[in-house]
Amino acid sequence: MKYGFAQRVRYMRSSAVREILKVVNKENVISFAGGLPDEELFPVEAVRQAFDKALTSGNKTLQYGETEGVLDLRNMLVQRMMKKGIDRKAEDILVTSGSQQAIDLFSRIMFNPGDIVLTENPTYLAALQVFNSYEVNIVPVKSDKDGMLADDLEEKIWRLKPKCIYVVPTYSNPDGKVWSLERRKHLLALAKKYHVVIFEDDPYGDLQFDSAEKVPPLASMDDNQFVLYTSTFSKTVVPALRTGWIVGPHQIIRLMAQAKQATDLHTNSLSQHALIHLMNDFDLDGHIQTLISAYRERMHIMRDLLDSAGSEGVSYVEPRGGMFLWVTMPKHVNTTKLLNSAVDNGVAFVPGAPFYVKKPNQNTLRLNFTNAKPDLIKVGMERLVSVIDEVNSQENIEVNS
Repeated sequence: MKYGFAQRVRYMRSSAVREILKVVNKENVISFAGGLPDEELFPVEAVRQAFDKALTSGNKTLQYGETEGVLDLRNMLVQRMMKKGIDRKAEDILVTSGSQQAIDLFSRIMFNPGDIVLTENPTYLAALQVFNSYEVNIVPVKSDKDGMLADDLEEKIWRLKPKCIYVVPTYSNPDGKVWSLERRKHLLALAKKYHVVIFEDDPYGDLQFDSAEKVPPLASMDDNQFVLYTSTFSKTVVPALRTGWIVGPHQIIRLMAQAKQATDLHTNSLSQHALIHLMNDFDLDGHIQTLISAYRERMHIMRDLLDSAGSEGVSYVEPRGGMFLWVTMPKHVNTTKLLNSAVDNGVAFVPGAPFYVKKPNQNTLRLNFTNAKPDLIKVGMERLVSVIDEVNSQENIEVNS
């Protein structure tokens, strides 16, 4: 039967990462593809106790709740954000079904077809999915390891008059970089000068490998006029809670809450009440330090194996936090094609092309270092380096023949 779908479905795309995971989830494949935390580090007992307390604290826990989120949880989020220098009130917070929903709700209330969003390039794949589904014109800004390039950013703001600037400035997905303080200040100054909203996506900010590093969120430098800040418990507690939040100008948050009413009424109340007990009774910050220690060690192992292999033309920027290592291969290597050889040899990654807005660098790839144990990282990287060396040797044969 031919169904009469809405025209907007033409702009919907499957996640390249999700499609790859269907292929690589085989017993003999060591996968660096998914953006997954390590389930063996989940605080299972603390989560179980938190849900037990939520279930025994009264039947109201199981009732419908406020669209904005349980007030006690929002007050706790106020305190957690204060530690990052973000001074906001509970009424400026909306609890969402993961930070992914925050991107969607914001897009729903802000964008008309053809509106312009400026982004880094590459950037978070799922954000591109959301923007495309709302028929947004996504325009990349030239960037380097320190963030968006100032001249290109201002020229595009002035010329294109974007509705929003979407950034992941801290341990970003996919390339793991950290914006410099200078670039952060410049972006905020331009947002104020041209009255453009900044959407700051920060799911990885707590996974900071060097505790002495000063990485102020953009929202901590704003007076709650231009920056929306979203984060999640998926990377620090467990993804299955599907609980995130967004904070920003009250007018925007209020309209997002109205849009959420039309979507799911409110985020899972049971999970919210469990989170309240978890944060009261469990040392979440101590747990995050455990994650940091484990993930930093795994990143170092992955980095050192890349270094020791000495594969010609391979480069990367060392992550200072987060979950990903972004690798640039020799120009002749197409990593989408390379993936097939890698899977045949028992290792998987995500090709870099899907993360680009336009004109992708086909010789890039993303490696996740958080979901595999150190011994598996060693075996997986040996397999990957072997595949890389084989491709390089074939190219050398062709050049010399």
